Amino acid sequence: MCASHGLFVTGTDTNVGKTVVAACLVMAFAADYWKPIQSGRVFSDDSATIKNLTGVSSDRVHPSLYCLQAPLAPHEAARLEGIQIVLDSFRLPRSERPIVVEGAGGVLVPLNEKHLIIDLIEHLSLSIVLVARSGLGTINHTLLSLAALRDRGLSVSAVIMNGPANPANRIALEKYGRITVNELPWVYHLDAISITSLMSIMTSKKWISSINLTNE
Repeated sequence: MCASHGLFVTGTDTNVGKTVVAACLVMAFAADYWKPIQSGRVFSDDSATIKNLTGVSSDRVHPSLYCLQAPLAPHEAARLEGIQIVLDSFRLPRSERPIVVEGAGGVLVPLNEKHLIIDLIEHLSLSIVLVARSGLGTINHTLLSLAALRDRGLSVSAVIMNGPANPANRIALEKYGRITVNELPWVYHLDAISITSLMSIMTSKKWISSINLTNE
């Protein structure tokens, strides 16, 4: 596939801060946002959260292709609604701006009986930002995620460790994962002001300039 202009934000697990990082990247790159698969719609709507946190106009937040109600992995949430998620149905929205795509859960979360989130990442041909938690367990989860992505020959542009500062875990991940790891401070009150502050940290530490918007 040819290179696409944008980023795929994936995680080592669920609830690791993908939406927070995606909001920062939308602001930093003046990008559009797309959540291809939204599960747990009865409890949360990441697209609405992005609008509230970034203040971008509705035309820059593209509608999800699959909106599933149950807070479960996509394959199971879809099964409960009698829906089949089809990999070939995913196409990047048309836009002159970069697009920040947010995945669902981790890289090996199932979409259907055959495909996983990693297949969607490969299908969309975007550079990857991997978000990890900072606490106990992140070394194993992050190294496994990196191994899975690299085994497919996929380009990991950045690893962002989100949560309370944990320099020991960052150092271990950089050593064993052979990649630079950026630490994003924990935010207890998430709003537009805090997202702007986090984005400023990314910019001041030159994380943004190191992130490739193509997968080449």
